[in-house]
Amino acid sequence: MGGIATMGHTLAEKILAVKAGKDEVFPGEFINARVDLVLASELSGVVAIEEFGKIRGATIFDPSKVVLVMDHFTPNKDIQSAEIVKRCREFAREHGVRFYDVGRAGIQHILLPEQGLVAPGDLIAGADSHTCTYGFIGAFGTGIGSTDAAAAMALGELWLKVPESVRLIYIGRPPQWVGGKDIILHTIGHLGVDGARYQAMEMSGEAFRHLTMADRFTMANMAIEAGAKTGLIPADDSTAEYVRQRSNRPGMMLQPDPDAAYVDTIEFDVSTFEPYVAVPYLPENVMPVSALTHLAIDQVVIGMCTNGNLEDLRAAASVLRGRKIHPRLRAIVIPGSQKVYLDALREGLVEAFIEADCAVSTPTCGPCLGGHMGVLASGERCVSTSNRNFRGRMGDPTSEVYLANPYIAAATAVAGHIATPAML
Repeated sequence: MGGIATMGHTLAEKILAVKAGKDEVFPGEFINARVDLVLASELSGVVAIEEFGKIRGATIFDPSKVVLVMDHFTPNKDIQSAEIVKRCREFAREHGVRFYDVGRAGIQHILLPEQGLVAPGDLIAGADSHTCTYGFIGAFGTGIGSTDAAAAMALGELWLKVPESVRLIYIGRPPQWVGGKDIILHTIGHLGVDGARYQAMEMSGEAFRHLTMADRFTMANMAIEAGAKTGLIPADDSTAEYVRQRSNRPGMMLQPDPDAAYVDTIEFDVSTFEPYVAVPYLPENVMPVSALTHLAIDQVVIGMCTNGNLEDLRAAASVLRGRKIHPRLRAIVIPGSQKVYLDALREGLVEAFIEADCAVSTPTCGPCLGGHMGVLASGERCVSTSNRNFRGRMGDPTSEVYLANPYIAAATAVAGHIATPAML
């Protein structure tokens, strides 16, 4: 590499230029980029394994950079899911790739950063749409199909088009009960579910000084709900400290250039925000919680990948501690990983949940995709801290899912209807 860049570049363009071995890349350009990690769950992984087997003479490009995480239908809910996981387990043993099974794992997007397997500036190709999550540490994570995952496992490369970037600037300090979930829900409500289609959502601004890494995690996780190719938050001192505690690989803390070209720049003042809720049946259907109070709810689910970090469980426990959930409602708490579960146990959070009459699950995607551990019956309403509320997403097609932050979910569990902690 050599020469002088002719113009400023966005964070997405800078990462992809490095991975493509180029001085610079431009939106719309097709590149072959070197991947730092290839990820799949049991559902996407079993298809990728099948496709990998069709590549004559294929070997894994680097076993340490291929990860299979069993999280969607695990612990196995039936014979079919058990057979799928068995196939993935056998493939991992045969090829020596990283394999995370029940009891040693968690939900993939919480697990990988926790285990120090991703770093700022990485390119992560995951056969799961929420691979965009890794943008919370300034890594380019993007969802791919199972066939592309098979090719990436063999070649260590990903063929993709360099996305345009939209710059989202957040100013101000969020009020009480407002966090990353509310900020990204408001953003999706503004953009629409296809408003950032195949774009990189680059998120920055002074508001991040008041947000935790878990808040950033949630925001990057839901970039795909606006159609984005990835969601990126430039790494800073908080990122560096987060990574230092989990990995011996600091990565590349790249920054966008001041003169980078964006398709749009949008500024949000988060000091004016209140908690938001996405109502059925799209994440863009965002309303202030104040407009939805007294809507009766049958089930609350707290955790999973979007809000399954320890900070999220602390938020929920701060509302639930010393209280009981409403007798007409059931509440399920799902830590994002075994470590999160153990830390929550040591802090007394799990005790608070159980004393409040919540069910606490082993880490799993479970009800988020209507898999198990909390599937909805006809006509039921659920407030969930997950990331999607499509029709039938969590069960019967006539059921309804409302997306909210952990404070609102916990308050709703106590009240029996959508509520804020201030209402209790």
